[in-house]
Amino acid sequence: MESTARPVPARNLTRPVHVGDVIVGGGAPVSVQSMCTTKTSDAPATLAQIGRLADAGCEIIRVAVPNTAALDGFERICAESPLPVIADIHFDHRLALESARRGAAGLRINPGNVGSWDHVDEVIDGAGEAGIPIRIGVNAGSLDPEVGARPELSLSQKLVASSVSFVEHFRSRGFDDIVLSAKAHDVVTTLETYRQLSSELPDVPLHVGVTEAGTLQQGSVKNAAGVGILLEEGIGDTMRLSLTADPVEEVNVAWDLLSALGMRRLRPELVSCPTCGRTEVDMIPIAEEVERRLQGVRTPITVAVMGCVVNGPGEARGADIGIACGRGRGVIFVGGERFRAVEEDQLVDALFEEIEQRFS
Repeated sequence: MESTARPVPARNLTRPVHVGDVIVGGGAPVSVQSMCTTKTSDAPATLAQIGRLADAGCEIIRVAVPNTAALDGFERICAESPLPVIADIHFDHRLALESARRGAAGLRINPGNVGSWDHVDEVIDGAGEAGIPIRIGVNAGSLDPEVGARPELSLSQKLVASSVSFVEHFRSRGFDDIVLSAKAHDVVTTLETYRQLSSELPDVPLHVGVTEAGTLQQGSVKNAAGVGILLEEGIGDTMRLSLTADPVEEVNVAWDLLSALGMRRLRPELVSCPTCGRTEVDMIPIAEEVERRLQGVRTPITVAVMGCVVNGPGEARGADIGIACGRGRGVIFVGGERFRAVEEDQLVDALFEEIEQRFS
C-alpha cells in the first residue's frame, strides 16, 4: 500500500467561539456534534444517550427544548452531561431565555421563526448576559421573510441573504459569539450556500451538514459528498451529519469522514480489498468480523485485510498491522514485516491478539 500521506486541507480562519470547553473556529479542529432523540423531559434517558454519544466521540450535544415541561429535565442534563449542551429552540423565545439561565452552553435558534425582532433581541441579550454563544440556524423554513418572498432568488441565494441579514442584526447589537448554519437537504444547494457564506462572512464559524439527508446509507453518502467537499475546501468548523438513524451512527460517520480526509483520527482505519475471483478464502465475513471487533479499539491505527496473493502482501505491509490471505491460511504483517503464518479459521483471533499486545 503506497503512502497516501498529504498535507491536511487548509482551513479558513474564523473567529473562535467557545461552546463549553470546546472551541469552534479559530483554527481549532473540526468538532463533531449530534442531537439527542430522547425526550428532554426524561433526563435519565437523555443522559444515557449522551453517554453513548460521548463514548463514540461526540463533542457537542444538542437537545430539544420544545416546551416548559422540558426545562427541569434540561437543567439536570446540563448539570450532569459530560458534553456541552446546546438548547434547540423554535417559536418561543422565552424557552431560550430560560435555557440560558438553566445552564445551556449555547443556544440554537432560527431568527425567522421566533417571532418579532424584539423577541430575537431578548434572546441575544440573554445569551450575552449568560456568556454563551448562539448558533443561527437558517433553513428553507426559517428564512428572513423579506428575502423568502423574492421569487427571483434561488434557494441558496435566499439562505445566504437571510444568513447575512441575521448576522448583521446580531452584530448591530454588539453580539459576535455566533456560529452559523444554513442547511439544505440537497448537496448542490448545500455547496453553493456554504461557499458563498464563507466568502461573504469569512470570519464567522460555520456549522456544516446536509440536513434531512435520509437513512443511514443515503444520508451517509450525501453528507460525505457535501461536507467532504466543503472540508476539503477549508470550509467548516463544526459539523452534524443528519441521519435518520441512531445518533451514534452520525458520530461514527463524521469521524470516518474526518479520518478519510486526513483531518482527525479517533479510531482504527480498515483497509480491505473488494475481493475477486482470485481470493481463496471467504473474504467478506473475515473483513466484517475485523470491522466489528475494531469498534472496541480506540487507537488510530491502520489495519489491512487482504484476500489474495497478488496485491495482498504489499497492501498489508503498508498498514500498521494486517493480514494477507492465501489458500486456507494467511500471513500477519506487523509494521510492514511478515510476522507469522496462521490458519484461516484462526486469522482474526490472531490478528486481534497482536493488536491488543501492541496497540492497546
